[in-house]
Parts: sequence; C-alpha cells; structure tokens
Amino acid sequence: MRLLHTSDWHLGRAFHRVNMLDAQAGFIGHLVTTVRERGVDAVVVSGDVYDRAVPPLAAVELYDDALHRLAELGVPTVMISGNHDSARRLGVGAGLIGRAGIHLRTEPSACGTPVVLTDAHGDVAFYGLPYLEPALVKDAFGVEKAGHEAVLAAAMDRVRADLATRARGTRSVVLAHAFVTGGSASDSERDITVGGVASVPAGVFDGVDYAALGHLHGCQTITERVRYSGSPLPYSFSETDHRKTMWLVDLGADGSVTAERVDCPVPRALARIRGTLEELLADPGLTRHEAAWVEATLTDPVRPTDPMARLAERFPHTLSLVFDPERAPDDPDVSYARRLADRSDQEIAEDFVAHVRGAGPDEREQAVLRDAFDAVRADEAVREVAR
Repeated sequence: MRLLHTSDWHLGRAFHRVNMLDAQAGFIGHLVTTVRERGVDAVVVSGDVYDRAVPPLAAVELYDDALHRLAELGVPTVMISGNHDSARRLGVGAGLIGRAGIHLRTEPSACGTPVVLTDAHGDVAFYGLPYLEPALVKDAFGVEKAGHEAVLAAAMDRVRADLATRARGTRSVVLAHAFVTGGSASDSERDITVGGVASVPAGVFDGVDYAALGHLHGCQTITERVRYSGSPLPYSFSETDHRKTMWLVDLGADGSVTAERVDCPVPRALARIRGTLEELLADPGLTRHEAAWVEATLTDPVRPTDPMARLAERFPHTLSLVFDPERAPDDPDVSYARRLADRSDQEIAEDFVAHVRGAGPDEREQAVLRDAFDAVRADEAVREVAR
C-alpha cells in the first residue's frame, strides 16, 4: 500500500507579514497532483491542519477545497488534530465526511478504533492519535501523573490491544502529533513542555509498522518506521535550511517500509544574512539572496539610520531586522533578547529568582515553578477547547 504522509499545514498562518494563503493553496494543488500521478492509495495528515483553534474563513475555505479534491480522487484520507487545532471544531461532521473517504480522528477515546483499508495483501489498520494534552486526557487514559510519555503510552496500549484481535498479518499505521526524542525542533512550533519534559521516546511506537508523525516542522527520520513529514512551507527563519517535503511510503505485504521524499513547491527562498549595514549592502556574495525572503542581523555598534529602507533597496523582500552589535558576552549592554535566546520559560523564571534573591531556587521551588507553568498551559488548553 502506498501512503502519502504530510502534516502541519497550518492553514491561515502568515510568514512574518506575508500572507501564505496562496502558497498554501499551491501546496494543496501539488498534494492532489502527487496523489493522482504517483498512484497513492491513502493520504495521512498528522495534525495542525489549521494554525489556530478558530481559523479565518479563507483558511476554512481552503481546507474545504482540499477535502473535496481528495474525495473526488477516491483515495482515502486519514487526518488527526494537532496542538494548534481545535479538536472539537475540526471533528464536526466527521461521520458524514467519513462517507466520502475522509476519516477525521479528533477524539482521544477513539484512538484504539482504526480506519481499516484493504489492498491485495490484506488489511491495513490506521490508528489516529490526535494531540493528547496530558492534563485533559490523563483521567480518561487512567494515568496517575500528567505527562506526554504516560498518556501516549496508554494510547498505544489501546492500539496494540486492538491490533492483537485482528487477523494475523494485518499491517498497522499510527498517526500521532508529538515531540519524539531525537527530533530537531525549530522556532515555529508551539512549546508543549509538561513537567519539564517535551519529548517522548520513539520506543513508545514499538509494535506498529509505520508511525506518521506531526508537530516538528523539519522532515526527519527518527527510525526507519518512525518519521516526521515536517511542514510543507516555512513558518520561521529557523527553517532556512529545511528541504520541505512529504513522505511517499510503500508498505510491503510483510510490513516492510520504504520511503521517498517528495519535494513541495517553494514560494520563495529564505536567507539569513549578518554583518554591518554597509557590508550587507556591498557584499557581492549576497547577490543570490536579493530575491529571497531575508532576515538581516546588523552588527553595527551603533544603530544606523533607516536600516530597513536601505536594506529593502537591495533586498526588497526583507521581512525581519535584528540588531546584534558585536560585543563581549559579559558586556552590560548585551541585549536582553540575546541573553534570553534559547532559554525556556522555566530557566528564565529561575534566573529571575536568582537575580532577586541572590541564589537560585532549590529543587522544591523548581517544582513549584514547573507546576505553575504546567497549570497555565493546561488552563489555556481547556479554554481553547471550550471556544
């Protein structure tokens, strides 16, 4: 059975101030063409269909167009909700839509109930595990402490239990939206840390033939059977070096997996450039970036006059301007943003305690801070679900 694995469409999201709807529509067209021309038997979409719980109308219309075009091809699609989606909203009409071959899996309680498709070699069971917010699902899954690994392991126990009741030789595919250990993150993914831990081990997916993952925006292979498709479009300059693709996966009669990357359309190249303003305006080596979306980091010791306007004369698609004067790390004028770079909320809070009190928090106080951040995240998730 040939599968096309994609995720993280983030319909409705902009790239800095650039509306990405046309590029997203171009990707949907490319997806449909790939399904038709490459003999795809099933499409799997591993969450974050939308960028926010209540998406703009234009994004909903594009989603509707995508569903109609996939249904017209007669190729089944299995789709889960991600941490950016409202599971309840995405799941509206799932029963009716399922009659057209578009199978929405947004209810955590249904993770052990697969969509079963058949090819010449028998059945393939597709298990949809929507994003599992630990604070919201821990009781339903019977786990004592809210954590990503605990709830995902409980969900996978249900998957394996159902799979054990099926005919020998039944192959299996799991769709999941999570941060799996070994994956590389980018700036454009929403933090899902709970209890100081964001990731789960790949071993949680043992026992299934293929795990089609969503959440991380870079296409990557965790193991031969556990892969991220990544987002089809860039959503931050941290993705400058990404090659945006989908996975074309062939699932053999014996459950063996072979996978090929299928490139997605590139609306415009990304470039990160760094130097003084005069260097950036004069460097002939930067000519290749003149048509790209540009993030420019200026290292001038004193902020120059009208830097954005001057950069735009050479790089008309400059979207981000960062000031980072070359100074020693211990220089008191080093920017606040630079000091906070790559630090978690927990680390920033602990640094604040140390600054105010003269000593950092002890283990008990670290746990209090961690619980506070988890409570805020859980409250935000509850309010988003209720919208």
